[in-house]
Amino acid sequence: MNAREEILARIRASSGPPSPAPARDYQHADALSPGETLSKFAGRITDYGVLVTEVANETAVADAVREICAARGIGHLVTSPDCPGPWQPQDVMITTDRGLSIEALAAIPAALTGAACAIAETGTVILDGGFAQGRRAISLLADFHLCVVFAAQIVECVPAAIAQMAPAARAGRPFTFISGPSATADIEFDRVQGVHGPRQLDVIIVRTGAASAPRS
Repeated sequence: MNAREEILARIRASSGPPSPAPARDYQHADALSPGETLSKFAGRITDYGVLVTEVANETAVADAVREICAARGIGHLVTSPDCPGPWQPQDVMITTDRGLSIEALAAIPAALTGAACAIAETGTVILDGGFAQGRRAISLLADFHLCVVFAAQIVECVPAAIAQMAPAARAGRPFTFISGPSATADIEFDRVQGVHGPRQLDVIIVRTGAASAPRS
């Protein structure tokens, strides 16, 4: 046995068998009240540079969309075929995605969608291609994404969101997790937004109710 082996043998003998790592007690269910959850979500997603607008109910969504579009200089939105009527202002051009080409979608500056779920802990919106969301290209090609989230869709923690999204996962629907505008940074930490998705994300939080059926 050389000196190195002897030293290592003494260290192993003095240390004894390794102790098991302590088990962590992760949070598995929501603990906050609905109001606290909403407030936490709004605060977290605002930290990512997202403009949050809260409205009392769905009938106020169209006015909020109109005001946001005016502030952003946007006059044209793309929506899914099942986008609810109360979300669509009459004085903003609306194009419904009924199989538009990628080039046609990319030419429309903004998208209006709903959401499947939102996570307060991480400030994340989840899309699953369900009601009022359309296909993934709608929310990925536009430079600006305006997303309508109902307070009832916001959960506090990630495990609660995963449980809520289980039926969509079993159905094989694709998920998009959005935590603020699309952004990346190079080795020199120069942050660039809009590299692989919208450069700007705005969220309208509807405090009561749920999305209505689309208009005919």
